[in-house]
Amino acid sequence: MPRVPSHRSSVYYEVHGSGPAIVFAHGAEGNTLSWFQQVPWFARTFCVITFDHRGWGRSECHPDALHVSHFAEDLRAILDAEGISRAALVGHSTGGWTVLRTAIDYPERVACLVLCSTPGGLYNDAVAQGMRETQTRIAAAGIDYTPALGAPFARRRPDMRHLYDQIGSLNQAELGWIVRLFEPEVRIDPAALAGYRVPTLVLAGSEDLLFPLEAMRAVARDIPGATLVVFEGAGHSTYFEMPDRFNAVVGEFVAKHLGA
Repeated sequence: MPRVPSHRSSVYYEVHGSGPAIVFAHGAEGNTLSWFQQVPWFARTFCVITFDHRGWGRSECHPDALHVSHFAEDLRAILDAEGISRAALVGHSTGGWTVLRTAIDYPERVACLVLCSTPGGLYNDAVAQGMRETQTRIAAAGIDYTPALGAPFARRRPDMRHLYDQIGSLNQAELGWIVRLFEPEVRIDPAALAGYRVPTLVLAGSEDLLFPLEAMRAVARDIPGATLVVFEGAGHSTYFEMPDRFNAVVGEFVAKHLGA
């Protein structure tokens, strides 16, 4: 599979199917493998691109260059390498920082945007409060597994819970790095979205412990023209917990804006 150089890193990516392009950007506990329930479904109609963020999975990165500020550059490098002028972007959790920044900096390259359980770097009062209360929510839930999965799903599907953990174990980056996502220099003020015109869909799990529903509602309100869809009973990883509904909702939205 191909790699592309980008600012002191070598970014691994995969291309499946053909047609209009859709790119999936994984979260902190994921990598290219996370999208195994999406790739075959979307590849029937689209050119599907998945990749490992720098420092994750099979992507290499100099330790000094492991920072979210380079994520959008990496995505643009992949699009350039594949000769893709415009694509639909789907970002889960940390991947939201990649795709929203790309939509802001390179709107001509983005046909539409899907933010899955992520503010994408957008920082408002509700997101700030949600982050302050994260540990309290997790402790109150009394869970002994990754908070990236909803409790109902983890109890119902211990096999998939195990698979989620195993996929994440292949990553090089330490999760402690994630605190850098909220450094002031990478925050996006809602005022910066004045004039934003990229069609945007925001997905939220009603049981998400990391980015609670209240925060995601505020994110959708602050993004001009955005639509919010709530996955009742799902936790942080709607694409993993409810793949059939996720694929249907995202597929309909993307097809509308890519003409597929």
